[in-house]
Amino acid sequence: MASFVDRVTLHLLAGHGGNGCVSVKREKFKPLAGPDGGNGGDGGDIVLVSDAQVTTLLGYHRAPHRKSGHGQPGQGDHKSGTSGEEMVLAVPVGTVVKDAEGNELLDMDAPGMRIVVGPGGQGGLGNAALATTKRKAPGFALLGTPGFEGDILLELKTVADVALVGYPSAGKSSLVAAMSAAKPKIADYPFTTLHPNLGVVESGETRYTIADVPGLIEGASEGKGLGLEFLRHVERCTALLHVLDCATLEPGRDPISDLDIILGELAAYPVPDGQLPLLERQQLIALNKIDVPEAQELADLVRPELEARGYRVFDVSAVSRKGLRELSFALADLVLADRKVKALEAPKARIVIRPRAVNEKEFAVVVSGGSFGNLYTVVGAKPVRWVQQTDFNNDEAVGFLADRLAKLGVEDELFKVGAVPGASVSIDGREFGWEPTLSSAAELITSPRGTDSRLDDNQRDTNRKRRLSYLERMDAKAAARAELEGERRAGIWTDDEGFAVEKRDEPDDED
Repeated sequence: MASFVDRVTLHLLAGHGGNGCVSVKREKFKPLAGPDGGNGGDGGDIVLVSDAQVTTLLGYHRAPHRKSGHGQPGQGDHKSGTSGEEMVLAVPVGTVVKDAEGNELLDMDAPGMRIVVGPGGQGGLGNAALATTKRKAPGFALLGTPGFEGDILLELKTVADVALVGYPSAGKSSLVAAMSAAKPKIADYPFTTLHPNLGVVESGETRYTIADVPGLIEGASEGKGLGLEFLRHVERCTALLHVLDCATLEPGRDPISDLDIILGELAAYPVPDGQLPLLERQQLIALNKIDVPEAQELADLVRPELEARGYRVFDVSAVSRKGLRELSFALADLVLADRKVKALEAPKARIVIRPRAVNEKEFAVVVSGGSFGNLYTVVGAKPVRWVQQTDFNNDEAVGFLADRLAKLGVEDELFKVGAVPGASVSIDGREFGWEPTLSSAAELITSPRGTDSRLDDNQRDTNRKRRLSYLERMDAKAAARAELEGERRAGIWTDDEGFAVEKRDEPDDED
């Protein structure tokens, strides 16, 4: 089982928002007292916080699946659902947060930094919140939106003031153990150290950290061995301490050739933008294992050449502890000088969240062709969220969605891109057959506020016209009655079809 993990992928599932409630208040003698459905609760967020007390990502390596609490649905009597519980994940200082595509989201290089990597879903509104003067009793509510679901990559880069670099078995772990209270694994075979070891050193009034970077070999900057895994832990260090083995028995190796190979690998490693290249940082050289007589002779031989290159050279031994005090104070001077320079630098730019621009479009329509005609895909945060909130089993909720989309300008944009009635429109993976909304005459009126142009041309009859019209109708009825009475007296009748017939005497009943 791994004991140190510096890269892990988290599989996150943020809490979903609770659904809104559809309810109507009922009281004695008031069977329908108005809507009282409460809102659903929001889903819990997943948050990363940098903590100086956390030193490894091992816990997330063993349990990479994390999820936060879901929001509860709303209830009647205006009771809103509770929000889901937020999940806070503590990570070591120096953790770089990336998305699933490898894009850097935040470099958590200071304690207390916080980032929401998995936003929870939004709770839906109940029918009480949807009630308006025109829609006094909504028969629907909005659904809660789903929370974030995806992967986040965490990459740990050791935060130390001094990095010890060198060939495998050069004695780096022994120096860390001798200069600090750290207890790294030490053995007499290469690649004993498989992960960086941190140690705290106190030199006078200066306190700094040193990191034992696992051994580098030729080709490390190209990924040979575990070079890339080790080199990224050097990025944040202020100074480099080259630990050269003066007691090596391997043929073809000596301190000068070891140093040249390590310098070549450090020069080939690309550092992130804004950081100082590795070879431009302060560097010291420690000729290690001088407790061995042959090693002391070799150190005396190579020291002049190293000093001629401009390096400060120290003869040290982790066994006899010779030269460690001088080395620790020299490193402390480099760290202290770097801290003074950084104190004068401008503070790190703060992340400013600006509001959305007024002229920024909230959606777009993407046209894609197909065998059965064009498909019009509406992309944008608002349309997608509105579709997720809609209960498509409720006709009133679907109509509310159509009104919201029309008000946003989706239908106007569909007309502009050439959509026709019956065209296929897709929003958030849901496909619709588009039928344009019919506008009422009131929406086409351009009268000033408080006026109505339809009232300007008043066609209503006056009282005198209505009285004359009534008298004309009464005179016509009287003339028709008089004509019928005259025909009856003359013995002329009309049949059912209106033709005149002669009146005949009716036969007696006795006949």
